[in-house]
Amino acid sequence: MFGSTLWLTLATLAGLVLGFAREWLLVHAWGAGLISDAFLVALFLPEAVRTALAAGLLSNAALPLYQQRLGADRARWLEALTPSLLLLGAGLALLLTLGAGAWTGVVGAGLSEAGGELAAEALKILAWCLPGLLLHGLFGVAALTRERYLLTGCGSLLFNLPPVACLLLRGSAVSVEELAWSCVAGSLLMPLSLLPTVWREGWRPWRWPDPGVVGRELAGRLGPLLASALASNGLALLERMVASWLGEGVVTWVNLARKLINLPLVALMSLNQILMALMSGRVWDARLALLRVGLQCAVLLTVPAMVGIVTTAPALVALLLPAQTGSERLALLLVWFSAPLAVGAWNAMLARYAYAGGDTRLPLRCELAGNLVNALALLVLPSVLGTAGIAVAALFGLLTTTACLLRRLELFGEVAWRDQGLLAFCSFCMSLLLGNWWRALPSLPLLALGTLAGTVLLGALAWRWKPWRA
Repeated sequence: MFGSTLWLTLATLAGLVLGFAREWLLVHAWGAGLISDAFLVALFLPEAVRTALAAGLLSNAALPLYQQRLGADRARWLEALTPSLLLLGAGLALLLTLGAGAWTGVVGAGLSEAGGELAAEALKILAWCLPGLLLHGLFGVAALTRERYLLTGCGSLLFNLPPVACLLLRGSAVSVEELAWSCVAGSLLMPLSLLPTVWREGWRPWRWPDPGVVGRELAGRLGPLLASALASNGLALLERMVASWLGEGVVTWVNLARKLINLPLVALMSLNQILMALMSGRVWDARLALLRVGLQCAVLLTVPAMVGIVTTAPALVALLLPAQTGSERLALLLVWFSAPLAVGAWNAMLARYAYAGGDTRLPLRCELAGNLVNALALLVLPSVLGTAGIAVAALFGLLTTTACLLRRLELFGEVAWRDQGLLAFCSFCMSLLLGNWWRALPSLPLLALGTLAGTVLLGALAWRWKPWRA
């Protein structure tokens, strides 16, 4: 598990670095203002689909079904679902294209009239990313089964490569339409990279078996996961709407902060996919043993990253955006968005523990409870705490989900939630103190000290737990 996670992490990290580079280049090309806000509002829905698929929306439901089959039955399974998912993607793209003005009016409720029109035009193009994204999700099931983890992790890299190249070549002269079409090109590169893998599985594009039984079987497993993804993205939508009302450029700052925070989570996403593949089909004791190791790995990856981000946030922003006005908002968002890192990592692991046992409904109910708390907090906290209220609301929701999952899965006495939770809390408080003591330092020394603090904690936890031996 540890070795496979490392390889998948490296591939996904390259994609996330390019994703951050895309947002960074976008800010440098257009600034944090009307055009960048409008493009990010338009990109929200396609990006939400891509993120949900990368997090396992399709693979969590399909992996156990695919692994039950052998030989030619696996090829028939892929062939039966390929046209259905392509038609679904095209239908959703057409729906978004026809209603682009209404969709962007909801996502960017606080945009000006000019910004709303610009966002609608961009969405009419970006919507056509969906067929390629869905096809990549389906082909990824076969790649994970064949342990092609590195190949699967290259999806984000391929998606972000064309827009990054476009921004590098065109700079501030790039138009919204050009950047949108480059994203569509990236979505087509994703399934093309997996064609050799599914071809070796026996899949042929000219064979279209009846998807009836296979489609209904997958839909039954996919339903709760889809509802969970919709709930999560509904919450992200509310967050984007609140940000659009907090002033011009806030949408861009929140989005850039999310991208930066996602960089240390790359190994966690890889670990989740591999843990799901390993736990599927195993008995309770074996799944629980894997879960304990997975939770340790999650804390090992997230808590040192949190310490590093909190202590170095001002230095990171100063180095990345030295001439950008209003960048102090980004530093504040980085500090508070890092607080829920460990909690979110736990929730992802606990949910996959339930998925591996065939229960996709229980995590949904727990997540909905957390989302409700998050949504209610979003309606109150940003008006009191400003942009930091968005991150604090997310933390409240995640803690609620964690408590529900531990109780419903009867894991309060089976996992070390007290010790690991206390470790995360104390680490956050200590990093806040260190950041306050070191804030007068120049950017480079501050960055070096923060990195050192995170590295020391990472080494200490790794020496104490040694998860690779398990």
